[in-house]
Amino acid sequence: MKKLFVTLALIAAASPVWAATRTVTLSVPGMTCAACPITVKHALSKVAGVEKTDVRFEQREAIVTFDDGKTNVQALTRATADAGYPSSVKR
Repeated sequence: MKKLFVTLALIAAASPVWAATRTVTLSVPGMTCAACPITVKHALSKVAGVEKTDVRFEQREAIVTFDDGKTNVQALTRATADAGYPSSVKR
């Protein structure tokens, strides 16, 4: 019985942790013209793990779908801030 538990523990430890696809909406209030979304979209698309971006000027938001095994929300907000458009998670 002990060997069974040890074997199961080894199998569980060797199994990969599956990343999930997540979608987050970022508030980007600094977008002031119709060209701003282009810059925000470009900055987000350069982040590894980003699968899709939809930047909406009228709503001053960016909807980002990403692989949470490759990136996180902090990296997304850092990318927009580095491009000159600070953002935060929209609640």
